[in-house]
Amino acid sequence: MKTTMKLMATTCLTLSASLAVADGHMANEMTIVSWGGAYSSSQENAYHIPYAEMTGVTIINDESSAEAVAKLRAMNEAGNVTWDVVDVVASDAIRLCDEGLALEIDFDEQLAPGDDGSTPTEDFGDLLVSDCFIPQIVYSTTFGYRTDLVGDTAPTDVCAIFDTETYPGMRSLEKRPINNMEWALLCDGVAKGDVYDVLETEEGQAQAFAKLDTIKDSVIWWSAGADTPQLLADGEVVMGSTYNGRLFSLIEEQDQPVAMLWDAQVFDLDGWIIPAGLTPEREARALDYVRFATDTQRLADQSKYIAYGPARASSAPLVGQHATLGIDMAPHMPTDPANATNTFLYNYTWWADYRDDLDAKFQVWLSQ
Repeated sequence: MKTTMKLMATTCLTLSASLAVADGHMANEMTIVSWGGAYSSSQENAYHIPYAEMTGVTIINDESSAEAVAKLRAMNEAGNVTWDVVDVVASDAIRLCDEGLALEIDFDEQLAPGDDGSTPTEDFGDLLVSDCFIPQIVYSTTFGYRTDLVGDTAPTDVCAIFDTETYPGMRSLEKRPINNMEWALLCDGVAKGDVYDVLETEEGQAQAFAKLDTIKDSVIWWSAGADTPQLLADGEVVMGSTYNGRLFSLIEEQDQPVAMLWDAQVFDLDGWIIPAGLTPEREARALDYVRFATDTQRLADQSKYIAYGPARASSAPLVGQHATLGIDMAPHMPTDPANATNTFLYNYTWWADYRDDLDAKFQVWLSQ
């Protein structure tokens, strides 16, 4: 009965959106939320500008994705959802979907088929991790380091972040438990395949915090993806974590004395959700936008501007050269075999279950 009602609700939503599209009743303005910096710039070039030119719609950019869950909860409670399309990581999409704050998508009906004739579910494959989540890219969180500040021996593994004797100076880490807890356990001797089993226990969490304690006084905590690249460019940190695409921009586009440390890079997914509770006109516009922005060509186009792998299989053969530098982009992708010799697979379903609890514990630890 529950499944039937869910299908009926989804059908009704799809029908109302389709009718709105057919009648031309779509909003002429939309707010799209993302992460800012080089990533938002890549979306602007690959998606926003061509969509606005094609439709005449006005796109308002918001850079609040790091706070998406909390803000959407607040908007929903206030009955005033002001965002139309929101870029989130997979674990946040799962939470928003589970809480009824994101629209469920009929992928094969509401998204574009692949240019190779595949259906969206075939083309995205295992990356469709939630009924509400439309993947855009595969990215990784990894480390960059100043080549002129690490001495004669450049770091080769992720545990250099904890080695303040060999690599003295400040580090930058994201102000959240995700990734930091995993790296702490890896560098405290926990086998890669056991990390989440250990982290599930009170003892394992205490072990991770104890390892992080060893560098706590040497850390600048960041919240925005642009923070570590700026800190590295200014020489305020010797090394720091951030998204591989931000480091690509810093190294290749800005020609800074920075190198990438691919060891134990954490693979993750990023994509769109549409908030629940929009008017039919706004929902129709949002659905029309994500259909355009996640087709085969558009996802391949984004890789011209930033080193993230497109989420569609049909987009991969279309990845070419950087739009302005003229360099081949494939070797700069986190999925390139030379870069993926020792990866860590982020468990987004695990974090969807444990995120709120560990967020609270992490904030308490930071304040101590």
